[in-house]
Amino acid sequence: MRDILAWVLSGILVENVILARFFGTCPFLGVSKKRSSATGMGFAVTFVITISSVASWLLYKYVLVPMEMAYMRTIVFILVIASLVQILEMFIKKVSPALYRSLGIYLPLITTNCAILGMASVVTMEQFTFLKTLIYSFASGVGFLLVIYIFSSLREKLERAPIPKPFQGVPIAFIIAGIMAMIFARFAGVV
Repeated sequence: MRDILAWVLSGILVENVILARFFGTCPFLGVSKKRSSATGMGFAVTFVITISSVASWLLYKYVLVPMEMAYMRTIVFILVIASLVQILEMFIKKVSPALYRSLGIYLPLITTNCAILGMASVVTMEQFTFLKTLIYSFASGVGFLLVIYIFSSLREKLERAPIPKPFQGVPIAFIIAGIMAMIFARFAGVV
């Protein structure tokens, strides 16, 4: 039980996919202007990162390694991710057209989101067990959701703040992201 809690806290806080590993910064910056779209993207990434990491781990361990084709890891992982994103995109378009429109181009770009591919690679390179892969990849997705939600909340507040013109928009977003990264680095004892 102690190990499971450590994996969860590590995935969410200590080795946060955005602020510690610096994976997935494109949607982090692109979809974080509104909490609603950030939350939708966070849930979508959590779903895809969990399912794709587990599927990639299974394919790697039981197909690629036994067939001595581990060098095909990246292309296989990309195919798994692309398939899952296509299914997710069709589902969101059918269930929530408003969310589908608000996510815009960033939804299909989950396919190339390095957070997804990065986690699939991490769980295989570090030789996680199936249980650790499942828990850690889900926790990493939750960490993505947490950070993008906090960041979008801050960005919404900053829209109403009297920020000097040179710092408005992307510059202040980078400053806030840097401060958040330093805060999260404290969980790992880095700063």
